[in-house]
Amino acid sequence: MSQSPYPSWQPWQGRGVPQPWGGPGGPVGPGGPGGPPMLASHADRERTVDVLRAGFAEGRLDQQELERRVARAYQARTVADLALLVADLPQGPVPQTAAAVQHIAPMAPQTFLPRPPKTNEKAVGSMVCGVLCLATGGLTGIPAVILGHTARAEIRRTGDAGDGYAMTGLVLGWLSTVGWALLIMLMVVAGASYG
Repeated sequence: MSQSPYPSWQPWQGRGVPQPWGGPGGPVGPGGPGGPPMLASHADRERTVDVLRAGFAEGRLDQQELERRVARAYQARTVADLALLVADLPQGPVPQTAAAVQHIAPMAPQTFLPRPPKTNEKAVGSMVCGVLCLATGGLTGIPAVILGHTARAEIRRTGDAGDGYAMTGLVLGWLSTVGWALLIMLMVVAGASYG
């Protein structure tokens, strides 16, 4: 008769031995209280590693602690084992307030600080051309419209800032262009009626 390589009881069966995640029998698993805890999937392990990396990026863990916990995460057998590794961390990146960024700015390299989105140059150009419509007698209206439409397309694609600038340029550019079109049409009609 061959002897089993496994002990007659498994850690998840409790046997009155206190478990690190609380209670003599461990957490409640799919089998109910005292039953086996849920086994961890590959996705559970990857989510845990993501939380650990976010904690490291936020300065909550040092490099050595991160490596130790990541190694334990890939060796974890149950979801409860994974929960222990992230119990003292927020479950994902914490949004940085402006005060927190100013507080860490002297210590953190610029690479790790959140950057505000850059303002689209074509949006600024569109607004400038739109404002200049008044000074140039409407000659910059068409460039304002072209730059405004191009800028808004780029902003939707890249996430740049400056949509308000582009809209200002578009509105002023279209008003100037439509105004000139109406003026020319009235002049043509007036010329035809007098001719």
